[in-house]
Amino acid sequence: MDWLTATKIPVGRSAKLAFDWLKTHAGGFFDALSAAMQGLIDAILWVLQSPHPLVIVAVFVGLTWVLQRSWKTVVLVLAGMLFILNQGYWKATTESLTLVLSAGVVCMAVGMPLGIAAAHRPRLFAAMRPVLDLMQTLPTFVYLIPAIVFFGIGMVPGLIATVIFVLPAPIRLTHLGIASTPQPLLEAATAFGATPRQVLWKVELPHALPQIMAGLNQTIMLSLSMVVIAALVGANGLGVPVVRALNSVNAALGFESGSIIVVVAIILDRMLRMERRK
Repeated sequence: MDWLTATKIPVGRSAKLAFDWLKTHAGGFFDALSAAMQGLIDAILWVLQSPHPLVIVAVFVGLTWVLQRSWKTVVLVLAGMLFILNQGYWKATTESLTLVLSAGVVCMAVGMPLGIAAAHRPRLFAAMRPVLDLMQTLPTFVYLIPAIVFFGIGMVPGLIATVIFVLPAPIRLTHLGIASTPQPLLEAATAFGATPRQVLWKVELPHALPQIMAGLNQTIMLSLSMVVIAALVGANGLGVPVVRALNSVNAALGFESGSIIVVVAIILDRMLRMERRK
């Protein structure tokens, strides 16, 4: 087998050369991107941490009622938020929510237009598919390496790694929703004189709304699954006590912080579940 390894394909060395070239020649772009992401993070963090915690709880409860119209879901969300306050993890929870919401904003802002474009251009989706597969199957820890190289340590590299991992979900589900619009519905809209823009806004997007909301739900759930990994590059939040518990083999701290992550996931999932709308 020596003959097979004698001429090793320089995958790792090529990647390192590409990273070095980008760091040297595109430093201004990455600095601007880092500043924009940090501004988004700071804004959301300020919104979540400046008011009294009970005010944020009331906002989440009110938003749950508007979205779901179910008193059972409202009670569940209220109980979950009060449990977080009772356990003393409010600050860490708001930091994790900042990462999740930031990733949700970026992923939906990028993923929805790409999904719409891919649905209207099959060749574009065929070209995007292997890239999306790579983004979803590449181990998430690998994303942390270029994130650290280009953005240093902190919340920004955690956000960038999260966005890369999560972005395929809104793209695929938006594409599915738009592409599955019934052809007779499109033909009827065209027959009544609708322009392509009107067809998109008045026919395709309303029909695709359940899939788009499912994409938002998946975006938030997958982002939440990255909070522990993001803590390894300096991102604050609920991942920090989990990593600390792992390093110190502290079962009590690990179970406590892990249960908070589960509660946050349940709260966000119940708030955004499309099928609960009436």
